[in-house]
Amino acid sequence: MSNTDGPRVTGLGGVFYVAADPNATRAWYRDVLGVDGAYGPQFAWADDPKANPYSLISHFKDEEYISPGTGNFMINLRVHDLDGFVDGLKEKGVEIHGTADEGYGKFAWILDPNGVKIELWEQVAEELP
Repeated sequence: MSNTDGPRVTGLGGVFYVAADPNATRAWYRDVLGVDGAYGPQFAWADDPKANPYSLISHFKDEEYISPGTGNFMINLRVHDLDGFVDGLKEKGVEIHGTADEGYGKFAWILDPNGVKIELWEQVAEELP
């Protein structure tokens, strides 16, 4: 249960990390993943086709889940029609590092040009866990 009165955190504001070539990285996100905005890739959850779109912060004790990413973090991106999106990525030559259907969502994993692992997630559950 969350507090809806008074000052509070309301959601994920962004993911920020250092890249050797920020302009090339932004171009990759735009050209490969199809996301861009005034300050870089930007998302409006209100446009998500799910009834209750959500973001989460998850913590891991070891780096196994982040592997083969080169940092100690991963970016999870919401995707509509994961299978179709993965097909499009393959057509662009992007290596898919695995897929899974966990019941509450479907997943695929890729790396960005900096070696940051990106988890693509299609939310299938309509309700918050």
